[in-house]
Amino acid sequence: MNIVILTGAGVSAESGVRTFRDHDGLWENHRIEDVATPGAWHRNPELVLRFYNERRRQLADVQPNAAHLALAELEQHHDVHIITQNVDDLHERAGSSRVLHLHGELKKMRGLKNATTVYDCDGDIAVGDKCPRGSQLRPHIVWFGEEVPAIEEAVPLVAAADAVMIVGTSMQVYPAAGLVGYAPPEAPIYYVDPRPSLNYELERMPRLTVIAEPATTGVPTAIELLERR
Repeated sequence: MNIVILTGAGVSAESGVRTFRDHDGLWENHRIEDVATPGAWHRNPELVLRFYNERRRQLADVQPNAAHLALAELEQHHDVHIITQNVDDLHERAGSSRVLHLHGELKKMRGLKNATTVYDCDGDIAVGDKCPRGSQLRPHIVWFGEEVPAIEEAVPLVAAADAVMIVGTSMQVYPAAGLVGYAPPEAPIYYVDPRPSLNYELERMPRLTVIAEPATTGVPTAIELLERR
């Protein structure tokens, strides 16, 4: 079975990865406008780099949780593709081999003048650090207000799915939230979130099952229902 998993911040939150949605619009005590937009970079690149350097270091203190592990195990029995809005590497560390990051990856970087050439990044990035092509390095992150180029790769994956599972996302951030609208009408949709929110695309889905649970308990429940079907 060809299964596509759409994941958001909720799947990593239970591992201890904090998100701005949990803190009144603040992400680790920073306004999004100050650390996650092109304008923030132009105003204060030192702050932006420091913010993402700290996030990168924090990855060493968190581990994949039961939801990550269950999705990785599902790959042993089905053709599974994970499309995630998360920038951490917890899906990969759990064992998932086909992970598409819509919004970039904390452990990668790229030059300002070339968005298509990406480099591994395990340490800090500083102002003055340059890529081999000579331009300043920045985090390989899609900031608010930037295009999401990976969406073009994600659409055909969803369109070919036999089943879709949505985990830990508010389904309010576009274009990621619109991906479920490309699922075949006969494909069952499982939506796992403790506070599920049905957007326009989900409301139109005739085979939607909502599991109002955290990812660690809801994902195994969704997998059990999927296997029964």
